[in-house]
Amino acid sequence: MERRDLLKMTGAGIGALSVSSLLATVAKAEADIQLDNTWDKTFAKSDKVDHAKVAFKNRYGISLAADLYQPKDASGKLAAIVISGPFGAVKEQSSGLYAQTMAERGFVTLAFDPSYTGESGGEPRNVASPDINTEDFSAAVDFVGLLPNVDRERIGMIGICGWGGMALNAAAIDKRIKAVVASTMYDMTRVMSKGYNDSVTPEQRAASLEQLGQQRWADAENGAPAYGPVSLELSGGEPQFVVEYADYYKSTERGFHPRAINSNASWSLTTPLSFMNMPILTYIAEITPRPLLLVHGEIAHSRYFSETAYEAAAEPKELMIIPGANHTDLYDQMDVIPFDKLTGFFEQHLA
Repeated sequence: MERRDLLKMTGAGIGALSVSSLLATVAKAEADIQLDNTWDKTFAKSDKVDHAKVAFKNRYGISLAADLYQPKDASGKLAAIVISGPFGAVKEQSSGLYAQTMAERGFVTLAFDPSYTGESGGEPRNVASPDINTEDFSAAVDFVGLLPNVDRERIGMIGICGWGGMALNAAAIDKRIKAVVASTMYDMTRVMSKGYNDSVTPEQRAASLEQLGQQRWADAENGAPAYGPVSLELSGGEPQFVVEYADYYKSTERGFHPRAINSNASWSLTTPLSFMNMPILTYIAEITPRPLLLVHGEIAHSRYFSETAYEAAAEPKELMIIPGANHTDLYDQMDVIPFDKLTGFFEQHLA
């Protein structure tokens, strides 16, 4: 910190610093990553909340970058919500929109980039792990629970798309999470191991694993992972849901962000390996007695993920189907995302 910054923190000056800016300074120093403080979200900045870039480490020592949103002029201990997703997105997209909106409604919120993606640390880049990414959610709980204006007994979680499944996995194992929402949820371990609608045969699975094993040899020989082509570059004839993904991630008017894998890059070719052998929703029933809310679009290709998760979960649970909505409508469409429902859910269960 420069001398003038140190002077600001002496005497009465420290009272003028917000909790978020003070902790952002400390966290960035501890987490050893560089954060860009430019507002580069895919949504407009709200004048109803305070925003700060922060960073913290997960249990594996990976530095995670996040956006902290807090309602302006709030007092006392507040409830908090940690948020991430979709799979292949960054905090400047859907998770940030959810976070800012819920902060407008009175919660301290934290939208973070998962390990190996966005502004978060981890090498190699653009890799996912059902274990590490579940841990990322718990590390976010660690961070918000240490904020002086957060009641650590009132922490909830929202996972979007592929990070909806991670959120459910985290809630099952981390009893500090008092309420969880999964919006337009994917179980990435299920879809990677069994394909859409569980259509992959045992022979096809064996062939995929054989191919991934050969790719490991190639990566080992090259000393670096291989990556596929840039995501969602359409050539015509793609399924409608792929077109809908491209409509969000590739549109500069809607969801494009240069750091998002789905907008501008691709996952490593061997990313599916750990997902194919680690079903993350095995213990979903152990979320009980804490409440679970699943939200999904009526016409979403992925609706079956939420429906089968709902069947496997124990009470208290609720499945909310949004009429006429597809999968990506719940990423950013403010007239479709049921923010009133989310607010009421967390106000009730984080009371």
